[in-house]
Amino acid sequence: MSTESKPVQKNLCPMDKVLKILMGPWTTYILWLLEQHDSLRFGEIKNLMQGISAKVLTQRLRMLEEEGLVSRHVNPTIPPEVSYALTAKGQELREVLQGIHKIALKWEYT
Repeated sequence: MSTESKPVQKNLCPMDKVLKILMGPWTTYILWLLEQHDSLRFGEIKNLMQGISAKVLTQRLRMLEEEGLVSRHVNPTIPPEVSYALTAKGQELREVLQGIHKIALKWEYT
């Protein structure tokens, strides 16, 4: 019996990380909405996304913010107004999102 451990193989697919981020529940929908609008407040996103809970929307927005795809802006009013927008990194996905949107329309997935 050998005591040597096998080396951990690094994932060599450069798309894997990006696709894992995009595959999260509601993620592409959030990105698509933000791509369609310059900026949206939390409540506006929630109203546009029928069926998403506030908890899940918060989780997805936080993850997208941590990944650097979405920025969060707090306007210090009472109560505070929080809005979200695509960052420059998030805007790099515009062409991809628009391409997927075109395919969805072509395949009649609307």
